[in-house]
Amino acid sequence: MPIEHAAVRVVQKPWGVGDLRPWSNIDGSRGAVGELWFERADESAPTPALLLKLLFTSQPLSIQVHPDDTFARAMGMPNGKSEAWYILAAQPDAQIGAGLKHQVTAQQLRTSIQDGSIAELLHWQSVAAGDVIYIPAGTIHAIGAGIVLAEIQQRSDATFRLYDYGRQRELHEDNGVAVAHPWPLRTLGNSAAVAANRTTLVASKHFVLERVELPEGSSWALLAEPETWMLILNGHAAIGLAAASTGEAIFIGGGRNSIEVGHNGLSALIAYPASRPIDSLLQSLDEQPGKLTHPATHSVPQFAGSAEART
Repeated sequence: MPIEHAAVRVVQKPWGVGDLRPWSNIDGSRGAVGELWFERADESAPTPALLLKLLFTSQPLSIQVHPDDTFARAMGMPNGKSEAWYILAAQPDAQIGAGLKHQVTAQQLRTSIQDGSIAELLHWQSVAAGDVIYIPAGTIHAIGAGIVLAEIQQRSDATFRLYDYGRQRELHEDNGVAVAHPWPLRTLGNSAAVAANRTTLVASKHFVLERVELPEGSSWALLAEPETWMLILNGHAAIGLAAASTGEAIFIGGGRNSIEVGHNGLSALIAYPASRPIDSLLQSLDEQPGKLTHPATHSVPQFAGSAEART
C-alpha cells in the first residue's frame, strides 16, 4: 500500500500571513498564504474522503456555516462538511466562534445576517495551542485572527458565508438560514485515551482524529485504514520509507506499516474515515508482539460538538 509525502497546495487569502514557520518554509511575502492543503501526490489517485489543511490567520475569517450530507446532496454536491480544528499556535487574545450565545428563530437569524449583528450573536471563546474544536455540519462558526490550526474535514466546498467584515464578497443568506443550527453548542468533555500513546480527540460519523505521542527511539507498527493521514506536530520519524518532520503530512494507503521514531520523539495527528477509533491502529514493537500499550489518562480542552465526539 502507498506511503507518500502529501503534496502541498498553497492557497492565498486576504486574511493569510507571510511567514509560515515553523510549519512550512513556503515564502508568503509575495502574497499572504491563508491555507496549505495536503493532497495525494499522484493526481490520478482516487480522491480521498477527507481533506487535511493548515490555516494561518492575520485577520478574522468570515462567519459561515456548512450543510450536512442530506442538504448538500439535494443541491447536487457529493456531501456536506463537518470539520475539526486542532490549534497549533494562538496569540494571547485569539478567539474562535462556534455556535450562538442563545437560541434564535430563523427570522431573527436572517435579520442578524442582514444587519451584521451575527458577529455579536456568535459565541466567541479564547483558544490556545492544543485546543480541539469540533464543528459538525450546521454549526455557525468563525476563526479569529492570530491563529495557526490544523483542520481535518469532509472533502467539500459547501460553504455558506453569513458575514464577511466588509470584504464585499457574496453572502449566502437563504441557504445559510436553511442549514444553520441557530442555537448554542454543548461543551465537550475531556478527550478519550485509547492507549498510553494515543488520545482520541474527535470521533464523529465521518472521521476520527487522534493525537499520538511516541518516545524517542521507539518502533511501532501502524495498522492503517485505506485512507490514513498523519500530520507531524513535533519531532521526526521514518514512516515506512518516508521520512517526515514538523509540518509535513504523510498519506498512508492502508495495511501494516512501520514507524521508527527519531531522537526527538514524535508528536502527530492521525485522521481516518471511521465512526470510532481503531483499537489495533498502533502497536509497539518494543514490547511483546501484538501487545498494545497500557491505557493512560489525557486531558485535552475541547469545544463544540457534544456526544458525537465522544462516541
